[in-house]
Amino acid sequence: MKASNRPVHPTPRPARQKARRILLVDDSRAQRKVLSIQLRRAGYVVTEAASGAEALRACEAPTPDFIISDWRMPEMTGTELCRNFRNLKRDRYGFFILLTSNSDSADIAVGLDAGADDFLTKPVSGAELLARLNAGERLLRVEEELRHSNDKLRAALEELHETQDAMERDLREARKLQQGLVRERSGRFGNHELSLLLRSAGHIGGDLVGFFPIGAEKVGIYALDVSGHGVTAALLAAQLSVHLSGSADQNVALRAAQSGQEAVDPATLAHFFNNMMLEEMSTDTYFTMIYAELNHVTGRISMVQAGHPHPVVQRADGRIERLGNGGMPIGLFERPVFDEISVRLEPGDRLLLTSDGLIEAVGPNDRILGEEGLDAIMRTNAFLSGHAFLESMAWSVSEHSRGQRNDDISAVLIEHRAPAETLSLKRR
Repeated sequence: MKASNRPVHPTPRPARQKARRILLVDDSRAQRKVLSIQLRRAGYVVTEAASGAEALRACEAPTPDFIISDWRMPEMTGTELCRNFRNLKRDRYGFFILLTSNSDSADIAVGLDAGADDFLTKPVSGAELLARLNAGERLLRVEEELRHSNDKLRAALEELHETQDAMERDLREARKLQQGLVRERSGRFGNHELSLLLRSAGHIGGDLVGFFPIGAEKVGIYALDVSGHGVTAALLAAQLSVHLSGSADQNVALRAAQSGQEAVDPATLAHFFNNMMLEEMSTDTYFTMIYAELNHVTGRISMVQAGHPHPVVQRADGRIERLGNGGMPIGLFERPVFDEISVRLEPGDRLLLTSDGLIEAVGPNDRILGEEGLDAIMRTNAFLSGHAFLESMAWSVSEHSRGQRNDDISAVLIEHRAPAETLSLKRR
């Protein structure tokens, strides 16, 4: 009895959920019969094909895990079958073994180029065949595990994309709500005109600007910048907006109970917020602020600077002055020192309050715009006023940073117009 025909005790194969399918391709019915008996005894599900064309039809469904094909066959050789098999659209890998009577290295190179995984020399040893199948089993198991992991990863990515889409929608709505915190973007009080600018680096940010009337002669003006970005900063900014709203029962600047006066003065307001941050909020977040009280009859502005960039006055003759010594941020120290500033705006003068996102805008070669850059922008746009000035300033900053905005940008522009100019604006 030849070695290829001797009974072979099946080699135990790794446990799996279902038997592997083998497509046995050979134009010799006798050869197929011998191998088929051995493979079925080993627990495989075997399908036979007498030609390459028949084998390709058999690959459609159910798809085989292994293909064992003779090399020399009429009409379509084993290598041609292998190449055609590799071109089929399959959702899993198929292990291809070529049977050859020639172990020449040139033939093996041709088979490998066609996509074959392994070779067996005729006459085929049953033990060697099962050993090669076990080796192929390991490769198929690895491929299945990778495919399963990819499926899980794909499902996780799809879920993540859905979550991100939902977050994007929520953030877009949150942006609308946050923009709504700035109820008015401009206002006129006597001979003074107020203009506001608020641009977030992302969907939502921590900058906030606004104003509210205080009696018949005064108006409160605020500009603040919460540390950090995103949801945390936006939530604190929203809470602060409630405390600075126009409603007298909510606006802490309008509460007269503590001082018995018409309104809480700027320094007292800063200390109130500092105590609120330290006593009521368990957070590492802080914010910088300028709160100003404008008397639009006299042009006198009293303000407090709490870590915010210096207020900038541009006089009617073009001179630029920086005010204040800085002061400490709100929410960091138990006994902070804030800078109290007083300035008078004459007709033609204007006061600009900006967040650090503007002067810290980064341009080419990591060059920061800085105070000198802001001065240059103010001089260049001196002929503009109101929102036109702020929009041109924002455009210049965007040009400097090549359109990249790493921080929120906010600004308040207070302009003291001459009476004739104010009358002209009212008539427009």
